[in-house]
Amino acid sequence: MRHGITAIAVTAGLALTVAACGGSAEPSAPSASQASQAAADPASVSGTVTWWDTSDAKTEAPTFQALIADFQAKHPKIKVNYVNVPFSDAQQKFKTAAQGGNGAPDVLRSDVGWTPGFAEQGYLLALDGTPALEDKDDFLPGPLGTVTYKDKIYGAPQVTDTLGLLYNKALFDKAGIAEAPKTWAELKTAAQALKSKAGVDGVYLNPDSYFLHPFLYGEGASMVDTSSKKITVNAPEAVRAVEIAQDLVTSGAAAKPAYTDGYANMQAAFKDGKVGMIINGPWAAKDIFAGTAFKDPKNLGIAPVPAGSTGKAGAPVGGHNLVVYAGTKAPQAAQLFVKFMTSAESEATVAQKNGTLPARSSAYTQAVKADPVIAAFQEVMKTAQPRLALPQASDLLTPLSQNYIKILQGQPAQDGLNATAGEFVKLLPDYAKQ
Repeated sequence: MRHGITAIAVTAGLALTVAACGGSAEPSAPSASQASQAAADPASVSGTVTWWDTSDAKTEAPTFQALIADFQAKHPKIKVNYVNVPFSDAQQKFKTAAQGGNGAPDVLRSDVGWTPGFAEQGYLLALDGTPALEDKDDFLPGPLGTVTYKDKIYGAPQVTDTLGLLYNKALFDKAGIAEAPKTWAELKTAAQALKSKAGVDGVYLNPDSYFLHPFLYGEGASMVDTSSKKITVNAPEAVRAVEIAQDLVTSGAAAKPAYTDGYANMQAAFKDGKVGMIINGPWAAKDIFAGTAFKDPKNLGIAPVPAGSTGKAGAPVGGHNLVVYAGTKAPQAAQLFVKFMTSAESEATVAQKNGTLPARSSAYTQAVKADPVIAAFQEVMKTAQPRLALPQASDLLTPLSQNYIKILQGQPAQDGLNATAGEFVKLLPDYAKQ
């Protein structure tokens, strides 16, 4: 999985017929009687649940399909229609179906960045007080924040992730670096040592705005302030954050990034031992281990992203939630399905089979933490912060990415972020500029 960037679209051959789920798209919680019946007597609940799964059809979906079989054995009166929808198509496809009131699934595997927008548009059912959110406090705070919008909860976290600092231990040893850098200043020093002593580029920055977030969080910056309805992407804190990233490139501490296929170029350079450090998530580990520099998986170091001048490190929460369509004709069955698929047992199974991070604390069993990548990222998750809870949040990343590239190429940070703020006004006409 890659979050905040374009995912590879893979069409599944196992897709079943999509059940039409018409009805109102007004978000509301199920009635107390419905919720209590599903909680008190789940065996009495019947119905058909269509699930749009947006996971990779080849590498991840088989695990979820096996869990569906377990769910149906436990709930024989509930039938699950499984449909694998390519991630790249799912957001718009769900919007279109929900807007028309026909063809939307009962349950969707939603990227965390989509969930607030779907809630704002009235496409999701609030799940407060339903079986879907049983043991709610067991969810990690970061993932739980991604389903919370205007004091209601519109989904259950299924898997989570964040960005960490990945580094080549052998190159660190060659350069005489004893431990992972804890600040951006230390990272620059380490990068320069890697270049002078190990003969490789120190760090590679992906020029996508999702990967800019750790710099922003480290300076206490944000794209917008939702409480005051102000655009803050060009505030002094944000300028300082972007200038830190810009300096890494212009000083030569960081490799000059490719401005097309930035992610792929970053991965290739790192896994083949041509660069000592990158910022990436747990989803990248399998690809990294296929590289020549990581034939010994123990060579991969994983640490939290460095802190900025605030002294705090932060990275965005990624992952996926299970959300229920507001017009579902089977709310009780959908709630029970979400409950089962996001239970600690199910999330532990998914973690072991797919190598993803659970969104529940109790799912980090000893068996799950036997995977060193998961164990390391469990600690990294302590620095994870929920992304902007704004329907337009995903749209804001596009102009920020466009201008971030220009800044890394040498444009003054203030100019580039002022231009970004101008684009934000078009997306957020009721927000004030700095």
